[in-house]
Parts: sequence; C-alpha cells; structure tokens
Amino acid sequence: QVQLVESGGGLAQAGGSLRLSCSASGGTLSSYTMGWFRQAPGKERTFAATISRGGSSAYYADSVKGRFTISRDNAKNTVYLQMNSLKPEDTAVYYCAATGGSVWLLDRPRNTKDDYAYWGQGTQVTVSS
Repeated sequence: QVQLVESGGGLAQAGGSLRLSCSASGGTLSSYTMGWFRQAPGKERTFAATISRGGSSAYYADSVKGRFTISRDNAKNTVYLQMNSLKPEDTAVYYCAATGGSVWLLDRPRNTKDDYAYWGQGTQVTVSS
C-alpha cells in the first residue's frame, strides 16, 4: 500500500508561484496514476490535475489549465504540481492521490475523488491579494 506525503505549501502573493511535491513510499510510483485535488474552507474537495503512470498524459481542471503543471519523476518516487500565476481563489489544502488504474477511465480522465484509492494528508496553500 502506497503512502503519500505532500510538501511545498505555504503563503504566496497573487501572481506568484509555488511548487508542491508528493513523495511516495511503500510502492512503485510508476504503477500508479497520480492526481492533485484541493479543498477550500467549507467546500468540497475538487480535482486539479492528473498524470498517467509513465507521465506522457496529463489532464487539468479548467480552473487551473494554463497555470498549473503536473509532472512526475518515477525514479525519485515524486510527483509535482507547479503552480504559476496564483490567484486568491487557489487558496486551499492541496492533496496528492494515487490509484492503480489507467489515467483514462472509460470515456473520461480520472477526475473525481472516487477514482483514487490512496491519499496524502494535504498541504496548505494560501494566496494573498
């Protein structure tokens, strides 16, 4: 069973950048499709990005497309989320998630919470205006 630990969160100004990392242990990262989700105070946890096991395919929520980039280094057992042009509405706890299936599920990418079996504890990102 894979364990996930996020890091890299913190405080940023609007227009700034942060890079989140998700370190995996207890499993071979290349066996898992990986995703990033976020949860703002009082709101549901929502999808941000997902990446295929080999790293060749990535999908994004419309709200982050063009600003965020998901990537992975399977040799280092680490997944990243580069966040640029940050906005106050990006403020949330960011969670890393993993699943053993393909990034593509029937007719859509894995972009819901129920698509993922393993979760990290989250890292806080706060963007000030």
